Amino acid sequence: MTRFTIKLIFCTACALTSALAVAQDFSSVEIRTTEVAEGVYALEGAGGNLGLVVGDEGAFLIDDQYAPLTERIEAAVAEVTDQPIRFVLNTHWHGDHTGGNENLAEGGSLVVAHDNVRKRMAAGQLMEFFEREVPPAPDDALPVVTFNDRISFHLGGHTIDAIHVPSAHTDGDAIVHLEEANVVHTGDIVFYGLYPFIDYGSGGSLGGMIEATDRVLELADDGTAVIVGHGGPVIDREQLSGYRDMLATVHRRLIELIVDGASLEQVQAASVTEAFDEQWGGGFIGPERWVELNYEGMTAD
Repeated sequence: MTRFTIKLIFCTACALTSALAVAQDFSSVEIRTTEVAEGVYALEGAGGNLGLVVGDEGAFLIDDQYAPLTERIEAAVAEVTDQPIRFVLNTHWHGDHTGGNENLAEGGSLVVAHDNVRKRMAAGQLMEFFEREVPPAPDDALPVVTFNDRISFHLGGHTIDAIHVPSAHTDGDAIVHLEEANVVHTGDIVFYGLYPFIDYGSGGSLGGMIEATDRVLELADDGTAVIVGHGGPVIDREQLSGYRDMLATVHRRLIELIVDGASLEQVQAASVTEAFDEQWGGGFIGPERWVELNYEGMTAD
C-alpha cells in the first residue's frame, strides 16, 4: 500500500472530521477544475476547495485536501500547466486542507502557513464539538515557512498576498488575495450555502468570522471571484455580503439572549436562525447544532 492509498478517518456527513468518523473510500472522488481568472483556478474534490495559480515559474497551490487525493490533485494541476507545484499554502490547520502536505513536500513543494497552523499541527488537537482527538502531524507534513500577519509571493505575474485574520474559523486562518487577477480565496472563513463550522477550541469565534468576512468584502468589488472553503466553489461579492449578513444577524440575536441569561434550551426555542435555515441549514451542521456550537463557544468564558 502506497502513501496515496492510505485511507484517512473523517466525517461522512461533511468534509471535516467528526465523532462519527469512519474510513472513507476516496476511489470515486474526482477533482473538478474551474478557471476563475487567467492563470487562476478553483479545484473541488473531497475537503476544502483548492486554489491554483500557475505561471512560467511554477504553480502555487492553496490547500491540498486529503493525502489519498494527492496524485489526482497533481494530475489536475498537470492538465493546466507543465510546471511543478513550487508552493503550497495552508489556509488553516484542519486535515481536509493540510492532508496532502507530506506528499507534496516529498515531491519538492514548499509548505507555508500561519505560525499557529504549524503549532497546532505539531501539538495535535482536541476537536471538542466532534469529540475527536487529532494526533500530531508527522514532521514532514508541517509547514516549513510560517508568517505572523501576512506574506506575499510574486509568481507568474501574480502578487499572492496571504493575510492572517485572527480568531475566525481558527486562530491561524489566512485569506489569500490575488490583486491583479481580482480573486480572493477565503479558506474556511466562508462555507457558502451551509452553516459554517467554527472551531472555538482552536481559537475561532463567530464574531471573528464576521470580521474576517468584512476583510474579504474590503478586498472585493463587483467583479471579484471569491473562492470559498466549502460550497460554491466560486461566489461573488453580493453573495458574500448575504453570507455576512446571516452571520451578523445570528450573532446579534445570540448576544441579546446570552446577556439576558438565556439557557441553551431557551436560545434554541427562540429560533434565532429560522429566517436562514432554508438557505443555510441543509449542511452537515443543522440549525440546532449550529446554535449549540455558537452558544457554547460564546459562553465558555
